[in-house]
Amino acid sequence: MGKGKKGADDGINLNATAKFAVLDLAGVAQPSFQAKQPAAAPALEKPSSGKSKDGQQGRRTLAGSGPKIEGAKIGGESFTAREKNPEWLKQRGATYARVKERREAELKEKKPVPISVTMPDGKVLSQDKKGNEYMAWQTTPYDVAATISNGLADASVVARVTYASFVEDYSAFEDGMEGQEAMDEAMADGEEEGPQSSDKSMLWDMTRALVGPVDKMEFVKFGDKDANTVFWHSSAHMMGEAMEHVFGSKLTIGPPLASGFYYDSYMGADALREDDYKVVEQEINKIIKQKQKFERMVITKEEGLELFADNPFKLSIISTKVPDGARTSVYKSGDLIDLCRGPHLPHTGKVKAFAATKHSATNWLGDTNNDSLQRMYGITFPDKKMLKDWKEKQEKAKERDHRRIAAKQELIMFHELSPGSAFWLPHGTRIYNKLVQFIRTHLRERGYDELVTPNIFNLDLWHKSGHAMHYKDNMFCFDVEGQEFAMKPMNCPGHCLCFAGAIRSYRDLPIRYADFGVLHRNELSGALTGLTRVRRFQQDDGHIFCREDQIEEEVVGALNFMKDVYKTFGMTYKLELSTRPAKALGEIGLWQRAEKALANAMDTFQGPGTWRENPGDGAFYGPKIDIKVMDAMDRVHQCATIQLDFQLPIRFDLQYTTDSKEKGQQFARPVMVHRAMLGSVERMFAILCEHYGGKWPFWLSPRQAMVIPIHADFNDFCSEVQQRLHKEGFYADVDLSKEKFNKKVRTAQLAQYNLQLVVGKSELENGSVNIRTRENEVKGEMKIEDLVAMMKQLDAERK
Repeated sequence: MGKGKKGADDGINLNATAKFAVLDLAGVAQPSFQAKQPAAAPALEKPSSGKSKDGQQGRRTLAGSGPKIEGAKIGGESFTAREKNPEWLKQRGATYARVKERREAELKEKKPVPISVTMPDGKVLSQDKKGNEYMAWQTTPYDVAATISNGLADASVVARVTYASFVEDYSAFEDGMEGQEAMDEAMADGEEEGPQSSDKSMLWDMTRALVGPVDKMEFVKFGDKDANTVFWHSSAHMMGEAMEHVFGSKLTIGPPLASGFYYDSYMGADALREDDYKVVEQEINKIIKQKQKFERMVITKEEGLELFADNPFKLSIISTKVPDGARTSVYKSGDLIDLCRGPHLPHTGKVKAFAATKHSATNWLGDTNNDSLQRMYGITFPDKKMLKDWKEKQEKAKERDHRRIAAKQELIMFHELSPGSAFWLPHGTRIYNKLVQFIRTHLRERGYDELVTPNIFNLDLWHKSGHAMHYKDNMFCFDVEGQEFAMKPMNCPGHCLCFAGAIRSYRDLPIRYADFGVLHRNELSGALTGLTRVRRFQQDDGHIFCREDQIEEEVVGALNFMKDVYKTFGMTYKLELSTRPAKALGEIGLWQRAEKALANAMDTFQGPGTWRENPGDGAFYGPKIDIKVMDAMDRVHQCATIQLDFQLPIRFDLQYTTDSKEKGQQFARPVMVHRAMLGSVERMFAILCEHYGGKWPFWLSPRQAMVIPIHADFNDFCSEVQQRLHKEGFYADVDLSKEKFNKKVRTAQLAQYNLQLVVGKSELENGSVNIRTRENEVKGEMKIEDLVAMMKQLDAERK
């Protein structure tokens, strides 16, 4: 399926995954509160783009017949020059104080009633250490944690709460919790979409009063994904406050990322510079020492328009995303007041270490026809040593950057005449082909049939699959004899056509298709990054069409496939089951059976208790197994994926004949399993390049051996050795240059040749070579026949 986009007609999310998007999710959204509510406000429509020359940088390539996005500049004179602690901060604070009085008056009308809280171990708590009862509208998660221990309360970043019920006088509308999805979309990154949560639990501020008895309360510390998200979200607010203080910036959005955060701000014609980092860091250190409390407050739309009267970007969000008569929430820390659903840290003192990491220019709503914004990135930790360790890892990551290594080793290149499309140079192509060959070997062993499918399709195919509605902006579309065609961005619809091309019996299933077809996605030019975000790529794509009773067996097979692949790469992994989201399509019973089949498959594959569940994080079309892979630097990548799909078989009316003679039961719908092991070959190449640090293992190496003569007298024999190895299928070269011997050896080692095969008088006489490794380990003399056998063994064992 496609990358995360929301359709204006049905609000369905096409969830981004490693298989169907080129990049992992960068941002992490907060879990949604799923109260029963009226329909959310319509999504903000982005203006369509124009073709002005100055609007092309940082945008998708647009077909002449495609929709046009009209630019909008709303910043105007709201920022004219840098100004420390501008006067509007006080005006905003005064407005906030007036609104707060109204909310406090409403709170006084609430009736505190006793509540109980159940801990994960089943223990029920109902009073604090002094014997005071827990009360709705008064008791906070921090109070509950302190009942257990003050250390737990102070160490917890956020609470994960599952309510048994809500007290009678609690109103989700009044609390600003209705219709939050539209606001979340407006305040998120705009490029990546985070996971959806289930309707069972939610993240709750440690200092926010509880509003009912709790079925389960967990205290989450830094290191947990949700806790990190909250920690960095609060840190983004702190950086926003600092930018308002030292620059007078007009803040737009500031989301957490998978590692760190950023804040975009409007600074007119001004721009951030590296020497701004120090003043921002100094200001944030002041904010940390002040231990400013994060205070949540609900506001009406009208109050929001008054509160942010000096910020045209916040006004735009409120005007469009908050329905008339509705409420939303803001958070205050120090004199920063920001539109936000939270949750947040108890106070700014929880942050112990901050670093500004980089800055860049961007645009409002990601459209270069809109206002230019300044983006500052940052990272924070609850411990200074963590920041020191992080910086060391960043330096290591810079050294291993695949773009740096690929250029140095002459593996790939890019050209402005085909942005986002790699040119695979000879040595890079060797690795590329080895990866594809590696997967093809597995495909044959595992009963897959490989397909070759068209690169272009009539857009009617994408209307039928549903991608045209949700994904057309990401497709390269063009006119062919008066009809609209497009380059394929994924293989699944084409595989559905192949399945539908013949009458299928239950005996034929499972049918396993594989496809390395070239895919094209119209990514924003400003987002193109090496091989991790490209426009042209290939996937080790696979689709399994099976009966419902075959799901478990097929998933176990796919998991074993994945295990073998990543064991070969020397990478570890973790499994997560993402279950039915709130906007799922299809019968609940089918979802439940499918989820049980996936859970059973993971238990069979790895054992009970070795994987975790992500409630509500499945795609709208079916549950999925997310596979988080860890590389040599302990970075997490989502490459392989296994997803069930109930919707494409319906859209394409796929069916097979059953063994039933009963009327109405003669045909059944297959279940479709999307699966990929590498994800995109391009992105996996980049990950492996950094995982190995450019030191490719022998089987994957584009430079396996360099033959080096000690003296020119042995050049002819060296050439014979090189030719022999070449005929045996190895990548071997010979250095016949006039450089000194030691220089030749060092050059070969720096070029990452796995083996240096040294030839002197003894080797010439014995028909042998003297072997050294790139780590300069001397292996000794070996006959040519034995060398060939050793190299074949290394290749066969993929070492």
